[in-house]
Amino acid sequence: MFESDVSPSDQSQKMTRRVFFLSGAGAIAAVGAAWLFKAPGIEASAAIHGSPGRVRIVNFSADGVRLDIQEVPKIVKTDGEWYRQLGANSFGIARQADTEMPFSGVTWKEHSLGLYRCLCCETALFSSKTKFESGTGWPSFWAPIAKENIVENPDLSLGVERTEVQCVRCEAHLGHVFSDGPEPTGLRYCMNSAAMHFIKA
Repeated sequence: MFESDVSPSDQSQKMTRRVFFLSGAGAIAAVGAAWLFKAPGIEASAAIHGSPGRVRIVNFSADGVRLDIQEVPKIVKTDGEWYRQLGANSFGIARQADTEMPFSGVTWKEHSLGLYRCLCCETALFSSKTKFESGTGWPSFWAPIAKENIVENPDLSLGVERTEVQCVRCEAHLGHVFSDGPEPTGLRYCMNSAAMHFIKA
């Protein structure tokens, strides 16, 4: 069959399929290229994330019983080390202060008894006993398990004053605290699931 024998509809179908396959291949190549150039760059980064020093934290048993106060060295690693430990999503949130999408985290609707520990360094951060349903789509607590285990800093990154919450030992970004929570504190610690992991009691 000669090209002149192909009907306009057949030519259109051929062109549509060709464009579809070429655009699909282009998209896959673009994603692959982005991964190849971006991920190794972060993985190889020697930029230090965190500040050295020593801090006092409160230790807790697996079932949430308060133990002792211990002075420990802060955990400081390169961005490459954090990226390899955490993966892309948790690295972006815990180490680069990103925020996960609401209703997407693995623990926003977790209602079992247990502890929420820092994904980066295992420091105990929150107890299920202070967790409440805020309706925001993020895990919310009216108090940390121990004030010593977190640090709060002013955050003006969005042009409004907020209070960032970090792990005191490794400076992981956990989320923000707001003054619209329930009694007895009136506070809402709005945390990212990707910066913590939950251990059932």
